[in-house]
Amino acid sequence: MRFRFDSRKSVALRRNPKRGIGFEEVQEIWPHPYYLDQRNDDPEQYRAIGWVKGKFYSVVFEEREDRHGEYYHLVTLWKATRQEEKLYEENK
Repeated sequence: MRFRFDSRKSVALRRNPKRGIGFEEVQEIWPHPYYLDQRNDDPEQYRAIGWVKGKFYSVVFEEREDRHGEYYHLVTLWKATRQEEKLYEENK
């Protein structure tokens, strides 16, 4: 599984006290059980909710492709809301 993202945005997210992590850390969601749904149709975006460093986070991503194959382009992230935590618990 490959990931791509804007490294400047990742630094800004990490410095934001409401986010506290960057795109590098949020990749930790995928190797563990997570909740997945479609967020937008145009462009097609998905939301994954899961654990990162002992806390729930949500990340929005797009599936893209380049000459090496498919990868996930990470768009944004935030600490999961109570409603998102409930979605995770109900669907794990």
